[in-house]
Amino acid sequence: MTDTTQLSSTSAPLAAEEAKRLKYYSASQWTLIWWRFRRHKAAMIALSLLAFMGLMGIFAEFVAPYGPTTRDTKYLDGAPQIPSFCDQKGCSLRPFVHGVKTKRDPVTLRAISVPDPNQRVYLTFFAKGEPVDLLGFMPTDRHLFALDDSKAKLHLWGTDDLGRDVFSRTIYATRTSLSIGVMGVLISFVLALIIGGIAGYAGGWVDNIIQRVTEVIRVVPIIPLYMGLAAAMPKEWSTTEVYFAMTLILGLFGWPTLARRIRSQLLSIRSEDYVIAARLAGARPLRIISQHMLPSFTSFIIVDLVISFPYMILSETALSFVGLGLRPPTVSWGVLLQQAQSVRVIEQTPWLFIPAVFVVVAVLAFTVVGDGLRDAADPYSNNH
Repeated sequence: MTDTTQLSSTSAPLAAEEAKRLKYYSASQWTLIWWRFRRHKAAMIALSLLAFMGLMGIFAEFVAPYGPTTRDTKYLDGAPQIPSFCDQKGCSLRPFVHGVKTKRDPVTLRAISVPDPNQRVYLTFFAKGEPVDLLGFMPTDRHLFALDDSKAKLHLWGTDDLGRDVFSRTIYATRTSLSIGVMGVLISFVLALIIGGIAGYAGGWVDNIIQRVTEVIRVVPIIPLYMGLAAAMPKEWSTTEVYFAMTLILGLFGWPTLARRIRSQLLSIRSEDYVIAARLAGARPLRIISQHMLPSFTSFIIVDLVISFPYMILSETALSFVGLGLRPPTVSWGVLLQQAQSVRVIEQTPWLFIPAVFVVVAVLAFTVVGDGLRDAADPYSNNH
């Protein structure tokens, strides 16, 4: 009886280990990459941050208490209002901020807004506020948070010189900048697949012509090019038209690097047995490239795609910052940082630099996710 018990107790772990091994060896390539990627803690944290920022951007109308152009003329260049639970009058179970009163600056004699410690305004969630169209087609007046007093306004990250809420503008700018990055990368990705695929599969004179065109595009100076394109954009264009033009421009000039990588990979495998077999079987070039050649290094293409996101976001931010990209009233990270160029801002309203934190976090997060994907896609990595 004892031998039977011991045998069953030792066979259970062996069966579990065998099942785990069978699950590993029968898993698909993408499942293995996901398992390896989950072990990369920094990449998982970065992916969570990007997902959080993306959700905030998608539901900007709900998260932001005000619109990107809504003004609070009673709180110009106002400092951030941080909700608290305690003040000199005691503590409360509900978060609150102090009211605002106006006084004269003793030096400049300019009217400034300062907190009124004698007045408490309580914070409430899922409150009524400005009517908006959630996702562009769902009318609602509910926002994530607001103040009980409908006449009072909460500015978590302060206001700019026109009284516009920095928090709300940053949330809307997050949607604009991330969407430009995503759409620009997708456009460049499709062009890279087509152009790099043709060059790598055809070779010969076709490859030579495509490579010469690629080299011409790579050596074009970017800043003068964008200056000319910005000057060529009609002034009467709407903000939506400028937005799509900006996205298209970034995508049209972002494909050469990825196209060359795809070309080099295809050139290295075009003589493999399975490619020759598909060719002899009568498969068309498009099917050979899409069904046989590209899947052999799809994971590496995805890694390159993720790594190219930071460059696209930085390009939009830099161009909008110097006035060559999006135009107000459209808000993006670059447009918001354009307001923070003066020494006065650094000295008196440093909270206008908060969008720069979003740029840094997004770029670092995409870089870390790209590193994690690269390690997960490499079967010889030591991090597995």
